[in-house]
Amino acid sequence: MAVPLTPLDIAIFIGSILIVLGIGLWAGRKEDSAKDFYLAGRSVPWWGVAGSIFGTNVSAEHLVGMLGIGYSIGFAQAHFEFLAIGGLLMLAFVFLPMYRGMGLYTLSEYLSKRYDERSGVLYSTFNILTIVIVRMALGFYIGARALSFLLDGTPLGLSYEAGIAIFALVTATYTIVGGLKAVIWTDVMQSCLLLAAGIFVAVLVFGQPEIGGLGGLLAQDAALPAADQKFHLYLPPDHPQLPWTGVFTGLMIIHIFYWSTNQFIAQRALAAKSEYHARMGILAAGFVKLLIPFVSIATGVAAGLLFESRLASGELDALPLPDDAFPLLVQMIVPAGYGLVGLITAGLIGAILSSIDSMMNSGATLLTFDFYRRYVNPQASQRRLILVGRVTILVFVGIAACIAAVIYTEDASDNFFLKVPAQMGHVVPGITVAFLGGVFWRRASASGAFWALLISPVFSFWIEWAYPGWAAGTGIGNLFGSQLNFLHRTAVTSAFALAVLAALSWKSRPRPKDVARYIWRVRAGRRRRAFLASEIPWAWLLAASTVYLLVRFA
Repeated sequence: MAVPLTPLDIAIFIGSILIVLGIGLWAGRKEDSAKDFYLAGRSVPWWGVAGSIFGTNVSAEHLVGMLGIGYSIGFAQAHFEFLAIGGLLMLAFVFLPMYRGMGLYTLSEYLSKRYDERSGVLYSTFNILTIVIVRMALGFYIGARALSFLLDGTPLGLSYEAGIAIFALVTATYTIVGGLKAVIWTDVMQSCLLLAAGIFVAVLVFGQPEIGGLGGLLAQDAALPAADQKFHLYLPPDHPQLPWTGVFTGLMIIHIFYWSTNQFIAQRALAAKSEYHARMGILAAGFVKLLIPFVSIATGVAAGLLFESRLASGELDALPLPDDAFPLLVQMIVPAGYGLVGLITAGLIGAILSSIDSMMNSGATLLTFDFYRRYVNPQASQRRLILVGRVTILVFVGIAACIAAVIYTEDASDNFFLKVPAQMGHVVPGITVAFLGGVFWRRASASGAFWALLISPVFSFWIEWAYPGWAAGTGIGNLFGSQLNFLHRTAVTSAFALAVLAALSWKSRPRPKDVARYIWRVRAGRRRRAFLASEIPWAWLLAASTVYLLVRFA
């Protein structure tokens, strides 16, 4: 079944790694200040912002994990891409003017200034834990698993653990040396590789005689019994993984957190040469993201039909696990001898590197500025701040690689794309409510934000534990299922966090007048004319395209 790698494949595969290393080391060859290392000297044009945001977000989790969900669950996964546009628009027009106007390095600085240092420290702690423990480790896991599958039986065959080591070594090298500038320029290249690989695989899959193009796929899906159809965006409220009631509540909270209040996404916009370049880069990344449901998720749905057909013909012995669908698909349909497997493998490598390097740099930024400079050495020199960041990256890589090698296994059967938001969903509600309260409500208090941040994760774990008993005893399980879906859990926890913020804020004194500096309507009002003159038409087009797709595939 394996597609043998030709010398051309091997050259493309190895060459892509060397080119990424070369670009990263060249781009970051002059990192003389903390602003250079952590914010790329605030010199990135809009297309660099777009490429880095897209590359940071769309990783192997999308190329491999999202295709696997399309194969196992269906097109409802597209909500993760379509509804992301709402979070991107909020970043562009609500949060970005404040972040850049305040000259931030980290988003925790906003919470510290709007509330107090307690909220800023909690934010940084939660982000460092989720960046290192959840996202980076899962990035190592899914990348190494796919790479070992693709290279199995070839001269470059390697173990799962060796794959983790390769990703850790390559990303750590250029990120430690080059900082955010190296991360951004390698992200741009890797985004191009990812799109090329994803589109190429999609074209090959849709071109298979068993599929008959996108029209043939839609027709075949429509001919199936309703319970077996996968081209539906809206699944029942009791669906165990993607209920529509959770999509428009909990998932929206996750999107606001991820796109608007997440350090390793917002840091790209903070590095732009101007607010205009930052905003246009965000909007451009949004347009590219609308391609992903068709490049990855619809391809996964088609892969399911293809696997079933090949299983019936005896070409397959068994249906693959969801996270093995992408590499098996490559082995099955990509012709050998033309360097195409090498191109796809390079795209996969690029997808993983572009996300992991961003997590490294952003995690180091949080620890360096929010802990080291604030509490250990407030008078640290520029060179000292860069050194601390480099050492931090090295430590983070070691922790994440060990977690990926020891805790996650290469034969796990779960949909790991859904594992990421499920695990992060315990801390997302408190963070999102604290930011939204600070931005939109003048009376939101420091105590309210702190306790909303601190208590909501505890409540989240508790409600997940208590729900099965309630569902069985009250009949609510008939509507929302016997187990609490993580999207519903995120929505309920967000309501709890909002109640905590509101209750404690109403009892406190009104904030002094200078709180207006951190309220959206004050800062945005100064830029309204500029918004209308330049970016608003593109924003309306992006929003209208998203609404059309949500209605078209209802």
